[in-house]
This record gives sequence, structure tokens and C-alpha cells, in this order.
Amino acid sequence: MAILSGKRLGPYEILSAIGAGGMGEVYRAKDTRLDRVVAIKVLPTHLAKRPELREHFKREARTISSVSG
Repeated sequence: MAILSGKRLGPYEILSAIGAGGMGEVYRAKDTRLDRVVAIKVLPTHLAKRPELREHFKREARTISSVSG
């Protein structure tokens, strides 16, 4: 499910696709609340429903945030 540039996901405006793999799709987006560029990872529905994979995704996001922050 590719998301087109200009589409909004909550406060995020999709700017471009970065890549895709087995765990989902990654997009470059603008956080319109904080006026900064972020990466958005979108999980496929069948993976997002699995609690252990959601926890893995949260750990990944925290790790990336602590490295880049």
C-alpha cells in the first residue's frame, strides 16, 4: 500500500517513500506540529495486530530516537 506524496497521516505530511521491506514501508514526512522532517514506518495490518511485533516496533523507534536525538 504505497502512500502518495502530500497525503496526511494525522499531523504528518508524506513527502516521499524511503523504502519497503518485510516489516513495512518507510516514508520521509513532515511533522506539521513541530515543523521537522521525520521517518514514518507503516506496518502491514497482519503484523500490526500482533502484540509482540508492536513491542518490537516500539523498541526500534525508541532506539532510533535515542541515537538521533
